[in-house]
Amino acid sequence: MTDVLLTVGTRKGLFIGRRRGGTWEFDGPHFNAQAVYSIAIDTRRDTPRLLVGGDSSHWGPSVFHSDDLGRSWTEPRQHPVKFPEFTGASLERVWQLHPAGPAAPDVVYAGTEPAALFRSEDGGLTFELVRPLWEHPTRSRWVPGGGGEGLHTVVTDPRDPRAVTVAVSTAGVFRTLDGGTSWTPSNSGVSAVFLPDPNPEFGQCVHKIAQDAGDPGRLYLQNHWGVYRSDDAGARWTDIGQGLPSTFGFAVAAHPHRPDTAYVFPINADADRVPAGHRCRVYRTADAGKSWEPLSAGLPGDDHYGTVLRDALRTDDADPAGVYFGNRNGEVYASADDGDSWRQLASHLPDVLCVRAAAIS
Repeated sequence: MTDVLLTVGTRKGLFIGRRRGGTWEFDGPHFNAQAVYSIAIDTRRDTPRLLVGGDSSHWGPSVFHSDDLGRSWTEPRQHPVKFPEFTGASLERVWQLHPAGPAAPDVVYAGTEPAALFRSEDGGLTFELVRPLWEHPTRSRWVPGGGGEGLHTVVTDPRDPRAVTVAVSTAGVFRTLDGGTSWTPSNSGVSAVFLPDPNPEFGQCVHKIAQDAGDPGRLYLQNHWGVYRSDDAGARWTDIGQGLPSTFGFAVAAHPHRPDTAYVFPINADADRVPAGHRCRVYRTADAGKSWEPLSAGLPGDDHYGTVLRDALRTDDADPAGVYFGNRNGEVYASADDGDSWRQLASHLPDVLCVRAAAIS
């Protein structure tokens, strides 16, 4: 069985798991008492680099890195993500850390609150604001969501390093095809049921986007009500929520190798944020959203109330794929067979905010 590194960001620190053979071992918390909202495992280098967006109630937010799988951590002397003085803004949180594709081996993106995109060209040690998105003409009309105004999703196209898709709560999806010089709202087909006009150009409350393994132009989107698919890198979206017990939710993840395969964790409703039907179930599609099947073997069978947040459902890159999720009950579950069966890895952790996993040697 492939060795796997699993990182779990919680409201009170980072926990790191290692699977060697079939046995899991955990240590932590790292960054004790800090909320960890973002993690990246950058496997483009010989030794994977871990990047962590920590949020200290005393020292504020920062980005830390480790080049020895978490045995030691480095924080740059100056905050690596910092708003320039002319913006009049200050960093509240790093919501997302995303290594770009192999065509841009040292590029890492950071998504923040206030909603902004930062770009690093040194592997995540220093970042610069992507000004054209910050200065987008629609920005003055962006409205914070219930969790704030955060840029929480970054998707890069492995075929073209200039093509980047981001999602903002609650401004929606924006795309660039020229490396960030210009940005276009890309929400056609995505509904905003909470607005007087449910089909605006922007203003959707997009919760998460995942990229298909077989076609980088195929994207899956979990919205504030609605699950969607795009076959043209986000230019247009199609509703694929039929067959789910609820189309409200936060998380969506794609299989790392199998085309047309994605996972969601349905939530009862925006006003009732618990698992749909009070059942702990991941739903999988193997046909790009034409149908969905519940996955529950090994998961709790009684009433369950553990909400899975937007970055707390992920896959690794092993084969067969590992699938992981953590919830606000402090439980972490894992599947080593594409989601067919599950086991609980941890319990009684603080609120799980995000998970990341990768196969390592």
